[in-house]
Parts: sequence; C-alpha cells; structure tokens
Amino acid sequence: MDERDVNGSLSDVTLGVSQSANGLGYIGAAGPAVRTAGCDCGLCALYMSEQRDPASHLSGIDSDIMNAAWRLTTAELQTYRTDGLLVPPFCIAEDLLGRMRDSLGRLLANNPNIPPESLICPHIRSGGAHDEKAAAEWFEYATQPRILDLVEQLIGPDIILWGSQVFCKPPLIGREVPWHQDGRYWPIRPLATCSVWVALDDVDAENGCMRFIPGSHAAGSVYSHRVSDRPGIVLNQEVEPDAFDESHARDDVLKAGQFSLHDVFLIHGSAPNRSPRRRAAFVIRYMPATSVFDRSTERQPSQAGVAFSLSRRPIWLLRGDDRTGKNDFTIGHGDDYRLAPRVSDDV
Repeated sequence: MDERDVNGSLSDVTLGVSQSANGLGYIGAAGPAVRTAGCDCGLCALYMSEQRDPASHLSGIDSDIMNAAWRLTTAELQTYRTDGLLVPPFCIAEDLLGRMRDSLGRLLANNPNIPPESLICPHIRSGGAHDEKAAAEWFEYATQPRILDLVEQLIGPDIILWGSQVFCKPPLIGREVPWHQDGRYWPIRPLATCSVWVALDDVDAENGCMRFIPGSHAAGSVYSHRVSDRPGIVLNQEVEPDAFDESHARDDVLKAGQFSLHDVFLIHGSAPNRSPRRRAAFVIRYMPATSVFDRSTERQPSQAGVAFSLSRRPIWLLRGDDRTGKNDFTIGHGDDYRLAPRVSDDV
C-alpha cells in the first residue's frame, strides 16, 4: 500500500529517513514562499517579494492538488539514493505545460543565433527581447512550490536556485550530449545539487532522451573526464570510457509534463536526435545552502560553442537560510546578464 494518504501526504513513517548518497538529503517541513536575500534589483522587486502570496505560484497546478503536498515515499527516496535518478509520480499540469511551451517558442525565436541545446539561464534577464517579463516567466517555472517540496526532501530545507537551462534538440539535427557528470563543470563547494529535468515534449530513445548509469553517483566523486572535439556534441568533455559500463545505461523516458530528479555525481548523456520530433526540456538546478557557490573559479565550461564563466551569475535563496554565510546573493542581479554566446559572464 502506498504511504500517501488520500490527500497526497505521507504517513509519519517516512519522515526523517531521506539521506542522499553525498549525505546532504533529509526531509524537512515545507519552506516559505520565495523571498529576497539582500537583493533590491528590479527583477527581484517584480516577482520576489517576501509578502508575495504563495498561492500565486500555483496558477499552473490542478486545483485538486493545490492543497496536497508532493511527498515521496520511503521506496522513492531509496530509489533516488540507490540509482541517483528518480521519476516521481507527479506531473506538471496541462495549462502550466502549455505556458512553458509558449515561453519556449518565444525564447527560440528571440535567440536564433544560440544553439537551442544551450539556452542557458532563461530565468535571468538579458535585455532586448529577453527582458524582465520574459525572465519572470522562466523564474516562475523554476520556483514552483510543489517541485521545491520534492527537492527539499532530497537536499534539505535551505534551497538555492543557481542555474537553469533549456535543452532543445531540433528534429533530425539535435546534438549528442556525451557521457558526463554535472559536477565536472560546477563551482559548488562541497559539490551538491539536485537537477530537475522537466520534459516539455515527449522524450524517448528515438528523439534522444537522457540516458544514465544507475548508481554511478554513489562514490560521491567526479571521475576523470577527457576533452573531446568530436563534431555534433553539446559538451566538450566526457567521462573516460573505462570509468563505467555503458551496458548498464537506462533511458529516462518521459511524457511531456513529467520530470525526473538527478544527483550531481550521476553519469548521464544522450544520443543525437535523428527523429522527426523535437525533444525539449527545461532543467532547473538547485543546491543546498550548506554549500557555497564559489565565484573565484576561473573554469569556463563550454556548451555547443557557448563558453561562459560563472563568476557573476545571480543566485537566489528560495527557502530557509544560507547556512554557510558565504553565498553572495547580490552579484549579478543588477547587471545586464546576457543570454548570448559570450567568453565570460563578466563582459
């Protein structure tokens, strides 16, 4: 029998049992609405007030679950701990999915010179066509309370939004994402992130769904990566082939509106899209505020020819407190942070 009651809540037996592979996950009570953290920029003023009604985030969620918590069962928590990836039994409501797809259409139309697999941080304004209003749409999608409720069960009650990305593989020409670990690229100390992969289209093996190596996160370490200059790939680094057994790979098959959550150390990738169907997703990156977003790093990741630094990326404290006291929530909020091919965020 499922541990959820008729309202979608969990019985007391599940409380306090979650522990992720890197030791950072636990269940906590639902946090407050999104709040500012020392930032007074216009973007935050637009949609990040502490007095904001939490229900205003729920416009895209079906009324029958408006008051029901999205809670994971003990078995589901164990799946995340064991495999490093979980597809929860929840789904984005159809009207919210429709708005996300409309936003995607405008994002693609307004950024024709950027590879559609590398539309980085659409929740951040960039001036021009991608103004505060456009960014606010993606920010709303990245801060849905029910998704945050799930993330909280995996990384704890102190949640920082530090990144997002649209991965859109066009029909017939969508690029390959080589086998990699997210932690290879990210300046988070200690490494800890839960990524939420929201399918905006039906995704399967035919159109290049994400594939993952279950359990590859368990060591809590980043494997050796090699630089690759193969044509038609999104990332320029890939895990050394002898570090894992590709025969163990699973497909992350999702219907539009479904989503999966995966660990920062999970080995994953995807094949190119050679089908006549588009494969689009919105990926949201959350870190626990027990870690620090390290802006001192000089590393410049590259995706499909779009190189970028992370030194001036704005981050948001969505729930709880900054337990380290070292995260800077003011950098980047007042800048013209451009969603465009760039050598550095500082330019």
